[in-house]
Amino acid sequence: MGFLYSQFFKTPPYPKGNFAGKTVIVTGSNTGLGKEAARHYARLGASKVILAVRTVSKGEDAKQEIISSTGNKNVAVWKLDMSDYASIQAFAKRAESELDRVDIFCANAGVVRSEFHELNGHEEGVAINVISTTLLLANMMPKMIETAKKYNTRPTFSIVGSAAYEHTTFPQRSAPEGQILKQLADRTIAEKYWDQQYPVSKLVILHVTRAIAAHHPASEFPVTINIINPGLCWSELARDTDGWGFYLFRLVAARSTEVGGRTVWHGGQAGVETHGKYISDCVVEEPSALVTDKAGQEVEERVAKEVLQAIEQIQPGVSKKFHV
Repeated sequence: MGFLYSQFFKTPPYPKGNFAGKTVIVTGSNTGLGKEAARHYARLGASKVILAVRTVSKGEDAKQEIISSTGNKNVAVWKLDMSDYASIQAFAKRAESELDRVDIFCANAGVVRSEFHELNGHEEGVAINVISTTLLLANMMPKMIETAKKYNTRPTFSIVGSAAYEHTTFPQRSAPEGQILKQLADRTIAEKYWDQQYPVSKLVILHVTRAIAAHHPASEFPVTINIINPGLCWSELARDTDGWGFYLFRLVAARSTEVGGRTVWHGGQAGVETHGKYISDCVVEEPSALVTDKAGQEVEERVAKEVLQAIEQIQPGVSKKFHV
C-alpha cells in the first residue's frame, strides 16, 4: 500500500536552483532517468555536465538532445563501462587529471536481468549494482575530497537504489562468515530465489552505503554519500524483464521518466543531512526492519566488509581512498 500511495499520490518536486560553477557527472545518462537528471542540471546552469555512458555514440545523441532542450552547451560525453573494472578505474583517473572539480556524482547506471548471467565471477546484477558501484565510489573519492577542501564546499555522491530491496528475505544472509558474496554468485542458489536477486542487489548496496557512511561520519568526512529510491518509472532498466503483465502494470502505475529523473537530480544535490541516508520521494526515510533491526545491522557489517574486500582484490589499496 505504501508503494501504491507513493506512486499515485506523491510527486517529486520540479527541480529548481542555480548550479553555475558546478561540475556534475551522471552515469547511465544516455537514456532514462539519468538523461533526465542530467537535463535538469544543464537547464539549471551547471558549468559542466558529464554523461558517463557505455556507448559513446548514444551518449552523443543524448548530449545533442540536452543541449537543444536547455541551451546549455557545457555537456560532455565520457566512456564508462560498469561491466569493466578497468573502465571504471580509467574513468576515475581521467576525472582526476582533466577536471578541476567534481561537485555532484549521480551513480545511476544499473542492471536487472530476467535470468542468470555471470560477470567477473559474480551474478551480473550484483557485479554491476554492488561491486562496480562501490569500486566507482571509492575511486571518485580523492577528487571529490579535493574539491571539498579546495572550494570549501561539500560534494555529493548519490547512488540510485530501489524500494525493491524490501521484496526479499535475503536468504544468503545466513551464509557462513565471509561467504555471502559467494552464495550470491552461486547459480543454483540464485536461480532458486531468482525473484529476489535484483531486490537483494539493491539491499546489499543500501547496506554498503550505510556502512561506509557509518565508518566515515559527516562530522569527519567532507563528501555526502546517499542512496535514493526513484520509485517505479518508465525507463529502459527493466527492458530485459518486461512481459505483458508488468508492461500493463507500469502503464497504470509508473512515473514518467522526467518525474523519475527528478529523484536522481534531488539525491545529487542533497545536503549533509542525507549522509548515509536512504531517500524516497525526495525525503529521507528510515529503511525497513530488514535493514535496521539487530540482525540487519549485523549483516550490514558482514556484507560491507565482503564488498570492500572484493574491491580490494580488484584494486589493492582502493578502500584507502576514503581516507581524508
